[in-house]
Amino acid sequence: MTGTSVRIGLCQMTSTSDPGHNLSLIRSWVERAADAGARVVVFPEATMAHFGVPLAAVAESIDGAWASAVEQIAADHGVLIAAGMFTPDGDRVRNTVLLTGLGHHLGYHKIHLYDAFGYRESDTVAPGTDCVTVTVDNLVLGVATCYDVRFPALFQRLADAGASAVLLTTSWGAGEGKAEQWEVLVRARALDSGSWVLGCDQADPKVTGTQVNPDAPTGIGRSLVADPLGAVTHRLGTGPDLLIADVDAATAIRSRARTGVLANRAPAPL
Repeated sequence: MTGTSVRIGLCQMTSTSDPGHNLSLIRSWVERAADAGARVVVFPEATMAHFGVPLAAVAESIDGAWASAVEQIAADHGVLIAAGMFTPDGDRVRNTVLLTGLGHHLGYHKIHLYDAFGYRESDTVAPGTDCVTVTVDNLVLGVATCYDVRFPALFQRLADAGASAVLLTTSWGAGEGKAEQWEVLVRARALDSGSWVLGCDQADPKVTGTQVNPDAPTGIGRSLVADPLGAVTHRLGTGPDLLIADVDAATAIRSRARTGVLANRAPAPL
């Protein structure tokens, strides 16, 4: 439906190693976002517990106590919440985005694992395989996580599945050139899929004073929204903050018609 517009809040916060404390952070941030009119409230990757701690010790199923508490928060405020958590998977875990509220309760398991820049996520995390979309007020939203942003085909698959916008949860690793890469990648994925991309990162723990493992990817802030033609419409700094954006399907439809990025794709070579 071309006239659909949904208000989305991105909560740039720093999670701790304590899932219970992080639930209290979710409650307060959701209240702020809902008071600002958000219908969808997005939290970063690893909201349940930040990277650099034993993930298997905190992992729970999406029907477990932690996800059920998030489900109740969503119900209390009449919103959809997207929040990064970890779910069990044999000897490893899944890096999962919990999607709960407004009739939804499911998870997206991160497909592309961060075996890059000297880090090996696959040592402790098993990859997902399936694209996930949810619909809020007739707007279809795709879901992706952090390192997924380096792979254009995923965003085009989500567009093919009807998504006009992609919720991108991240805990971006710091380092030389990484902030610049983050913005370039978000804008590129928006442009080459003709979709809004809403990148919600962990706030920089150096700003919040949170103690983290310096070798783990624990966020740099700089959350941003790129429209379907790749222009940045909203951005944050490095510290905790709330970003509110109104996202519509019509802009995605118009941009895809203008650029032809989906219609003009050639078949992949054999």
